[in-house]
Amino acid sequence: MRISSNWVDYELIDTSCGERLERWGDIILIRPDPQIIWNTKRENPLWKQAHAKYHRSNSGGGQWQVFKKLPQQWSLKYGDLVFNVKPMGFKHTGIFPEQATNWDFASDIIKNADRQLNVLNLFGYTGCATLACLNAGAKVCHVDASKGMVQWAKENAVSSNLSDRPVRWLVDDCMKFVAREQRRGNKYDGIIMDPPSYGRGPGGEVWKLEEQLYSFLELCSTILSDDARFFILNSYTTGLPPSVMEYMLSTIIVKKFGGSVSSSEIGLPVTDSGLVLPCGSTAIWK
Repeated sequence: MRISSNWVDYELIDTSCGERLERWGDIILIRPDPQIIWNTKRENPLWKQAHAKYHRSNSGGGQWQVFKKLPQQWSLKYGDLVFNVKPMGFKHTGIFPEQATNWDFASDIIKNADRQLNVLNLFGYTGCATLACLNAGAKVCHVDASKGMVQWAKENAVSSNLSDRPVRWLVDDCMKFVAREQRRGNKYDGIIMDPPSYGRGPGGEVWKLEEQLYSFLELCSTILSDDARFFILNSYTTGLPPSVMEYMLSTIIVKKFGGSVSSSEIGLPVTDSGLVLPCGSTAIWK
């Protein structure tokens, strides 16, 4: 398992009975996690001192129960990067801390390249991976179907003093965008992709991961440059194990470009238990 263990401002303190106890800067949050099926003792006093707790609704969604004054927004640092954190209606905060291991991987390749790399971040969300690549010296094209998420990513770029770096911010359907890039003949040296299990594009386009991922990966392979350096495919879909993603990247990309593919779960260290919480899967071609 690849572990995101370089955080200072974020900490996964404890896990028990379907919930995470987390520190986001100075703010303590309790959030649900359905894979935490163990019922260990909650001995840490912070379980009773949290600023807020997210409750799921049986009809979908949920709401925050606030115990202490909770800012509408605050900042979190990861190295040189600064992210704006906001408690959202579906338990999220705008950051997936476990993804830091992927940010570090991409940054290392970009910094050690013999030229400036051109990177495409698909389903780019609030731009954490985009900022990591910009900070490492890459040119980046950031694509997400949500106007609000792209705006949030731009705000993160300003907070990280990276707004003057070479980046394109696009609100677009990722599949349609890649198809246009193929027709235009545009190429990328690295692609980062974190697709949802299900989603809709800005024009109502429907995305279903299991039905469309393989053909989309084939399409993406056509816009990799002849000297491409990496492809990062991440998934939180439980029915898509890392070995399946590794198989797809191997059959599509290694066949064309050579190189190698590896895959594994990614996770976060849990302070109180000393164990690691699995938080998704990643396959990487390089």
